[in-house]
Amino acid sequence: MRGEASRLADRKSRDSFAAQFSGIGEDTWRIGNELFSITALLDGNAALEHALTEASRSNEDKMALLRGIFGDQAHEFTMTILADLVKRPWSRSADIANAVEDFGVDAMMYYADHTDSTAQVSIELAELHSALIDLPVVRARLQDERANSDARVKLLHDILDGSGFNIVTLRLAEHATANLRKRRYLSTIQWLIGKFSRHMGQSLVTVTTATHLSDEQIAKLVDVYSAKLGRPVHVNAVVDASVIGGMRIQVGEEVTDNTVLAQLRHLQDTVKVGV
Repeated sequence: MRGEASRLADRKSRDSFAAQFSGIGEDTWRIGNELFSITALLDGNAALEHALTEASRSNEDKMALLRGIFGDQAHEFTMTILADLVKRPWSRSADIANAVEDFGVDAMMYYADHTDSTAQVSIELAELHSALIDLPVVRARLQDERANSDARVKLLHDILDGSGFNIVTLRLAEHATANLRKRRYLSTIQWLIGKFSRHMGQSLVTVTTATHLSDEQIAKLVDVYSAKLGRPVHVNAVVDASVIGGMRIQVGEEVTDNTVLAQLRHLQDTVKVGV
């Protein structure tokens, strides 16, 4: 978990670049890919993370180190982002990699904006999340830390070949398995869905049911929760046959679980207490 200094550093840095990102256009694709590569580099090099976050080291030395690694190969805006990050205080050295990844996702979101595909990507990520719920063996292979990352990416490509998914959806799905970052695959996809919802000015409402919701049911949930929260919402409909029936609704950290599975678990706990 990130400390307060790291959260503030990440938030302030990203807020300061939002307006610039929106004006970059086509190059956001390149920038996002570079930032994902740098995230992987940092994750595999604790000494580099420490060198870039050490308070006693000058910002000039930190940038000289980065220029020595990347030369003139990285996009100018990528280097501008890194220059801003290395001057900020961090609770832990490893948190700078989290911030670089956040920027990488931001770049992909702005590329989606540039190509008028932001809503499409959000929907496709939700579809991917829902589909993988019913494929535990595939999920296990996509998040298998023992497997080579190239093998995991190849599996993903085999699964999604012919899906028609947007290039941004595919790249984000690929990043999630190429660099696991000690996360479960579905957790990463859920995190990405939330980021896209916030980017579009919406709150994310995740609804889990045993069978697919109809368009009318989703529209009703949108109306109800938009009125309840006082802002637009995006419904992430997840199908999980294991809940048997009923509905589980999560808004932020608040969860309302009225599924049959939850009721059975409650009954089981009650019986145990009685015994």
